Amino acid sequence: MRVWVARPEPGASRTGAALAGLGHAAFVAPVLAVRPVDGPLPEGEFDGIVLTSANAVEALERRLRGVPVFAVGSRTAERAARAGFGPVIEGPGDGAGLAAVVAQRLPPGARLIHVAGAERKPEPAASLDRAGFRLVTHIAYRAEALPRLPGEIEHALADGTLEAALHYSNRSARIAASLCDAAGLRGAFRALEHYCLSADIARTLEEADIRVHFVAAEPRETALLGGLAR
Repeated sequence: MRVWVARPEPGASRTGAALAGLGHAAFVAPVLAVRPVDGPLPEGEFDGIVLTSANAVEALERRLRGVPVFAVGSRTAERAARAGFGPVIEGPGDGAGLAAVVAQRLPPGARLIHVAGAERKPEPAASLDRAGFRLVTHIAYRAEALPRLPGEIEHALADGTLEAALHYSNRSARIAASLCDAAGLRGAFRALEHYCLSADIARTLEEADIRVHFVAAEPRETALLGGLAR
C-alpha cells in the first residue's frame, strides 16, 4: 500500500522504514515540526522522571542519571536507556496506564518531574495528582503545525496515488485533516483508509465525518502496522 506517515520526526522516518520492511510504500511527510524549548530543568531532587514522548529525552540532564524513568511505551523507554538514564520502567503505551505503573512503584508524596511537550493530554498528570504525587511539569519542546500541506502529499492526493494514512495522535490527525481541507482535498483525504493508534484518535476523525478503517487493539506501533495486513 501507499501510506502517508504524518507523525513528526524522528518517529516518522522510523515508521517509514518499518513500512518499507513490510513491503509498503511510505510517504513520510510530517504535519508537525518538533522544536526544543530552551531552559534548564527545575532544581531539586526527584524520585522519578515521567516521559510521555521520546522527544523529551534530549532535555534530560546528567544530574538525573540514576533516577527511575517511567516511560509511556517501548520507544520512549529504549531512547531513555540508550541516553544513559534509568532504571527505565516501561508503561503500557497510554498516560493513564503509565500513572498506574508509577503508583505501583513509588509511594504517594513522591516528587516527580514530567518532561513533556507544550501540547499534551491530561494524563498522566491528572491521575498522579489524584494519587497524591508531587508532580512538576517541565516543557521541553513544542510541536508546531506546518502552514500548508506538504507538496508530496498534495500531489499524491490530487492524482489518487495515496491509499492510506497512519495517525499517531489527535493533534496530528486534526492538522492533517485541516491542511487537506485548506488545499481543497477534503474528499481525497476522506477517501483514504485511516489507521489509528487509539480509539481516542479515531473519535477525532469520526467527529470530522471521516471514516476510520482500523484502530489498534493497543497503543503500540506493531499493533497499528499489523492492521495493514488485513
